Amino acid sequence: MSDVTEAAATSTNFLTKDAFERLSAELRHLSGEGRQDIARRIESAREEGDLKENGGYHAAKEEQGKMEARIRQLEHLLEHATVGEAPPDDGVVEPGMLVEVEMFGETETFLLGSREILGDGDDLVVYSERSPLGMGILGKSAGETTTYEAPNGKQIEVKIISAKPYSG
Repeated sequence: MSDVTEAAATSTNFLTKDAFERLSAELRHLSGEGRQDIARRIESAREEGDLKENGGYHAAKEEQGKMEARIRQLEHLLEHATVGEAPPDDGVVEPGMLVEVEMFGETETFLLGSREILGDGDDLVVYSERSPLGMGILGKSAGETTTYEAPNGKQIEVKIISAKPYSG
């Protein structure tokens, strides 16, 4: 395994400072006001009587479960994140970059890193730097061609067309 591949396999997810702050604010809201609000809704639905056929109660409990899962996800992500500035605009592929590649005769543009970097409304494709594609192109420069091993064992050729810092 190359040094770059080893680093990618053991690294944490890269987040920009803006993404880290946005996710921290979401966690604070869900852990405080969000939990209080859902507890009030559950209690209010409980007061309506029979819980077996109480749609409001079951909906609130389901929402509470989803919210608690998101809280755990955010806690883990923020605890294990590498926070920093957007990478330099030097054409070298690294987490936080918007990468354009040519594969199978077609071009594709994606964000390399965590989908949590994306701002609201962005619908870019995201590949983790720890994915086979991510590890295969990490550290490569615009103009380089490389190969990576797909999960099915096939070698896939990829040409890096450009790599620019994501400014979401």
